[in-house]
Amino acid sequence: MTDDYMPTLQAHLGDRYRLQGEVARGGMARVYRAYDPVAAAQVAIKILRPELAASLGHERFLREIRILGRLHHPNILPLLDSREGGGSLYYVTPFIAGSSLQARLERDGPLPLVEVVRIARDIAAALDHAHRTDVIHRDVKPGNVLLDDERALVCDFGIARAVELAGGELLSASSGFVLGTPAYMSPEQATGGTIDSRCDVYGLGCVLYEMLTGEPPFTGPTAQAVLARSLAGEFRPLKTVRPDVPAHAEAAIHLALASEAERRPPTAGELMARFSECRP
Repeated sequence: MTDDYMPTLQAHLGDRYRLQGEVARGGMARVYRAYDPVAAAQVAIKILRPELAASLGHERFLREIRILGRLHHPNILPLLDSREGGGSLYYVTPFIAGSSLQARLERDGPLPLVEVVRIARDIAAALDHAHRTDVIHRDVKPGNVLLDDERALVCDFGIARAVELAGGELLSASSGFVLGTPAYMSPEQATGGTIDSRCDVYGLGCVLYEMLTGEPPFTGPTAQAVLARSLAGEFRPLKTVRPDVPAHAEAAIHLALASEAERRPPTAGELMARFSECRP
């Protein structure tokens, strides 16, 4: 996908959306800001990279991304539209003027405890709502959390599931894509085990740790090294990095990061119930 792709994309969109510019890009997609003349509103259009689009196929992509259409919650970024055109796969959400949690952490580093609690509660509420409708995110990370004033919104439900159905190992070998993000991927996901809501609880534990310390719990020079440390449960105890965190909050995060899913809190809400006794 070249830098001059906007005219091609606009041709596929026709008059339905008016592109205004690229706002972000990542390993799987580019995000464009656009105007929706029907709703008279700003929207974000996320278009998948051609290699990934070809591997997924439009039917699988549209079926899985429309999972998001079933999720109605104030802390979940809603799906407005999803389409295929000219070999491109894309979906449309409201445009959020704020930054991602990832950008905030890169800019400011560790966050105050009161803000960590507020953001994590929003993420947990979104995940618990999704889990009650049998939807698992599979890629909970700061880059998939948007900050909109005093509210956090979880985005990209359905993408990781679509990639999984297409065959994560094949995609990784042939196209350089990795299903999930190694620094936030639960051991059972990394090893092809059974996935349930505790996969997302693990991801939330990683996000909590990073909000408090400024870095993920599992790091390394390569994706393989990161996954090896995750599988072994090797991370720096939270207290050694952030001494002001109360013991019960540290214990809650350490439980969420357990290598064995059965040792983790069963829901994101229970994780936050254990953690949120924390008062700065």
